[in-house]
Amino acid sequence: MTKSGDRKVMRVLAGETVFPPPIWLMRQAGRYLPEYRATRKTAKGFLDLCYTPDLAVEVTLQPIRRFGFDAAILFSDILVIPDALDRNVRFVEGTGPLMDPISPEAIATLDASNLHTHLAPVYETVRRLRAELPAETTLLGFCGAPWTVATYMIAGKGTPDQAPARLFAMQHPEEFTTLLRLLSDLSADYLIAQIDAGADAVQIFDSWAGVLSERDFARYSIAPVKHMVDRIRRERPGVPVIGFAKGAGALLENYRAATGIDCVGLDWTVPKNLARQIQAQGAVQGNLDPLRMVAGGTALDEGIDEVLETLGNGPLIFNLGHGITPQADPGNVTRLIERVRGANAK
Repeated sequence: MTKSGDRKVMRVLAGETVFPPPIWLMRQAGRYLPEYRATRKTAKGFLDLCYTPDLAVEVTLQPIRRFGFDAAILFSDILVIPDALDRNVRFVEGTGPLMDPISPEAIATLDASNLHTHLAPVYETVRRLRAELPAETTLLGFCGAPWTVATYMIAGKGTPDQAPARLFAMQHPEEFTTLLRLLSDLSADYLIAQIDAGADAVQIFDSWAGVLSERDFARYSIAPVKHMVDRIRRERPGVPVIGFAKGAGALLENYRAATGIDCVGLDWTVPKNLARQIQAQGAVQGNLDPLRMVAGGTALDEGIDEVLETLGNGPLIFNLGHGITPQADPGNVTRLIERVRGANAK
């Protein structure tokens, strides 16, 4: 049986340079794939898809079967934790996620006692995936970062710059700190349960980190993630953690040291010199512009080559700088994989 340490993604997460680099794509199970759309039609709704192990396993495996990625990431959503907190989460076609906005007073009444019962189907999905995946394929668990999840809980939806959450933090600092602390603990519990079910490594998505000032980034993005990583280190030592703080730019320079994560996810706006500085400290993941998966052709090839030229001589997991979009051509994914895996070391 292949040990997890023999998996290419795990080797990179340990700081090793592997060339050609291993590949997976954020949102690799999704609407750009016809087989995903067919499976999605059989579910009663998006959350039903997440909470039905037969369906969640199937859509997680679809891109592995088609493309042979080096990692599979659990199919779920960052909002399952507020859903477990009974915030009336729902997904509306053409609108996105909605939930009941939380008031400052309601934060103290949040009841997390049902967390693991509510999320038991997710853990079952992880168990089945580890049993069904090829031995060489890394299985990634994930969750949303406390700041990002909190933004949705406060506004009740996504907003362009998450102004409702930023204003809430200014006007109700004690309640906001309480919410972040709760989400930090619950998110750590959730990731630890995924690890126990078979996840080899986990990723924390801070999709809205880029709207924060330097001071608030330290308080609302770094501090909660550090709390989570410290918990995982104590309770499940040796399990790698990837941190993806989208849009954080220059604030990423010390993100690894400040949070304790093993690998820094880079979005496509991170400058080359900064990306190299971050990689000098350890593994990085990224950072092809997702729109190149729509454009294809020369635009795709040039983007791939630039990532390899910039980061290919160090520990790199090749990925996009954010999730693949529904408009992406599956043929472009095949082209990407062939070009990366056919690349020659510089």
